[in-house]
Amino acid sequence: MTVPPSFEFLAGAPDSPVILHVPHSAREIPADVRSGIELDDAALERELDHITDAHTASIAEAAAEAAGVVPWRFVNRMSRLVVDPERFPDEREEMLAAGMGAVYTRTTHKDVLRPDGFDAGPLIERYFQPYARAMTEAVAGRLAATGRAVIIDVHSYPSAPLPYELHGEGPRPEVCLGTDSFHTPPGLLDAAREAFAPCGRTGLDSPFAGTYVPLEFYGKRPEVSALMVEIRRDTYMAEPGGPAGRGLPHLATALAALVDAVSG
Repeated sequence: MTVPPSFEFLAGAPDSPVILHVPHSAREIPADVRSGIELDDAALERELDHITDAHTASIAEAAAEAAGVVPWRFVNRMSRLVVDPERFPDEREEMLAAGMGAVYTRTTHKDVLRPDGFDAGPLIERYFQPYARAMTEAVAGRLAATGRAVIIDVHSYPSAPLPYELHGEGPRPEVCLGTDSFHTPPGLLDAAREAFAPCGRTGLDSPFAGTYVPLEFYGKRPEVSALMVEIRRDTYMAEPGGPAGRGLPHLATALAALVDAVSG
């Protein structure tokens, strides 16, 4: 049986190098995946409230509509509780220590999500690998069309640390910019700081660090630049899983300004 894609790649302007990557905005969990999760329905809804980067797909969509050069968008349509496409699928992943590798076995509050010994292989094959291949192809397409690719990873995080966080003791600014020493050039970082300055403080790599680049290009292709934008949730929504508020359009305007700054 053919499995429909768990993601959507939305076309932008042919001459745009920018891909807005939105990996954690969805709450959808297929029934066969749900059956492997230990939580009851109420507990699962609470966990989704905490773990989902709610409304980030809406922020990216509004930013794309406002940008002078429309960026491309790669949006995960499944919850990160199915698979987390930004984790390493092996022992390189530091979040394995928290039970949150590519397939989570623990919750944000360190409760059991899936049983010990859970076989993650089928979920990796069905969801993680096709996502990784498609994102690799998306980046390759921008390289072929424009000679470069700019991945802007759109995330959010809670105003107070959750128990699963490995580095939750650091600053929690309104906007955290996650960087990579190879793939985040100074010009991209400067453009992000300027674009998000109207939204409050911007910080660097705290409480979350790094950014996403497909492994085929990681550490190899400097034409692929990347930045993670982590938005503190209380700036645009009711926490933990409530509706969006007045801050969302301001953040979308800022993200559009960043897109325009790096599109030329």
